[in-house]
Amino acid sequence: MCRQVSTAYIVRTRYNLVLMRWCVKFVCVNCNLSFLFIFKPLIKSLFNQSMKTSQKFFAEFAGTFILVLGGCGTAIFAGDKVSNLGVALAFGLTIVAAAYSIGQVSGAHLNPAVSLGFWASGRLSGKDLLPYIGAQILGGIVAAAVLFVIKGCGNIGDFAANGYGDHSPGGYGLVSALIAETVLTFVFVLVIFGATAKNSTPGFAGLVIGLTLTLIHLISIPITNTSVNPARSISQAVFVGGWALEQLWLFILAPIVGAVIAGLIYKSICPPKK
Repeated sequence: MCRQVSTAYIVRTRYNLVLMRWCVKFVCVNCNLSFLFIFKPLIKSLFNQSMKTSQKFFAEFAGTFILVLGGCGTAIFAGDKVSNLGVALAFGLTIVAAAYSIGQVSGAHLNPAVSLGFWASGRLSGKDLLPYIGAQILGGIVAAAVLFVIKGCGNIGDFAANGYGDHSPGGYGLVSALIAETVLTFVFVLVIFGATAKNSTPGFAGLVIGLTLTLIHLISIPITNTSVNPARSISQAVFVGGWALEQLWLFILAPIVGAVIAGLIYKSICPPKK
């Protein structure tokens, strides 16, 4: 019986990976995004990884896909109707949905900064770090490609991309954006550590994390359009190009710095048990 179950899991996991490879190929060909082929070796290498690692990869891919599709999709298509509060709730709700659906598989990081924070704290192994980050970036870009096609592949405007200066919704400059993204990511990751700790109240982690992300968006949408997630920023910037790619460094660097600081502090306060 155990052998039959294991075989079924292997078949299903490899089917998902094949499907993912075809999705990347379709997006590359139809949206002229040849750079996505850089992910082909990563996906191919997963066929040689353990079944558990492949499942985690697909979970992070699917979860980040949902995050970008739901959060950025709301901002792009309904932002003027639901206001900043609606966009903030959309991002928070996608985190809640992901946490309770795939959290038991991969932890539902959905964010390279979160994964780096967990790695810095000792709660994520080095061998899982790169597959997690690759899956998150790929999932975000594929979701953004879906939004791009729905939008009509034409004039997409700012496409919910993150920015500062002239591209900040409230006209905030580089320093303000840098501080906001670093501090808010630090807070977000610290909350995740506390909510997912072994002695925390079971069953509430997803709700706490989702509400925290909602609060963070309410604070920082006027400042940067809210990143705190390099995968979310990369996914939109590659379609906008120009200014979005020029300013992308901040939305990669600041969340990573904030998350790693949170991880190191949490590790010093609550060191992992040996």
